Amino acid sequence: MQFLVYILAYPLLWLISILPFRIFYWLSDFVCFIIYRIVGYRRKVVRENLTLTLPHLNKSELKVIEKKFYHHMCDMFMETIKTMSISPEEMNKRFRVTNLDLVNEYAKKGKSVILVASHYASYEWLLTINPKIDFKGIAVYKRVANPYFDKLVRKIRSKYDTELVETRKAIPTMAQNQRDGILSMYGLASDQSPKIDRIFHSMKFMGVEVPVHTGAEMLAKKYDLSVIFVKVKKVARGYYEATFVSIADNPHDYPNFDITEKYLREVEKQIYEAPEFYLWTHKRWKHRVK
Repeated sequence: MQFLVYILAYPLLWLISILPFRIFYWLSDFVCFIIYRIVGYRRKVVRENLTLTLPHLNKSELKVIEKKFYHHMCDMFMETIKTMSISPEEMNKRFRVTNLDLVNEYAKKGKSVILVASHYASYEWLLTINPKIDFKGIAVYKRVANPYFDKLVRKIRSKYDTELVETRKAIPTMAQNQRDGILSMYGLASDQSPKIDRIFHSMKFMGVEVPVHTGAEMLAKKYDLSVIFVKVKKVARGYYEATFVSIADNPHDYPNFDITEKYLREVEKQIYEAPEFYLWTHKRWKHRVK
């Protein structure tokens, strides 16, 4: 059954990916109408999250953000499909990096890094930076249940020579690369809610006390990896700009959880600037301290 779903879906996905951008975004608007107006996908979760974290805004202001968010979410989903066929030249026009020199300075020093991102703007297109960096690019990801779609996801995400490593294999991969002296950049998105059995620290995130992921910081200290945050800004529909922000050059210089908190403060600033581009459908605050 999983294979049948895949072979039926793949031709449609490919046809969508080769559409001209004007028609492509018309289709995205239609998908948004279905998802938001008819299906109401996770609309209750989105409203609860917005109300909880942006209490200074009134209902009409929150409604505007909600509508903009669904349009952006559908664009982002569609843009992931577009990655199947988009040319590197077109991608370079649509996803720019402002300060690559900051990252490559670490490579000159012989220092591997952890690149912490957030579920904001176009985190999927971050994988396209790999040809521009002097590291082996490795993205840590969660395996898709359908093995055929998992293979497709890996193919799409590794189009720009990024190696994908499942979460459970991240530590062995880091250990092996350290032994082999391979300069690497490990990409992780660490802003969502951790599993109950992996809670080591809580803090206020968007004004709400919640447990937070600390894995990036623990790995940075274990393997002496510098930590960099990548801030992605949506400058226009289908166009993004990434900026690197140094979080910790020498992770052992920081008390436990300071790096995690410093990273999440950057994520907060990003969200407050334009909240409509954050992934509000996740139950990020489900384990909040009440």
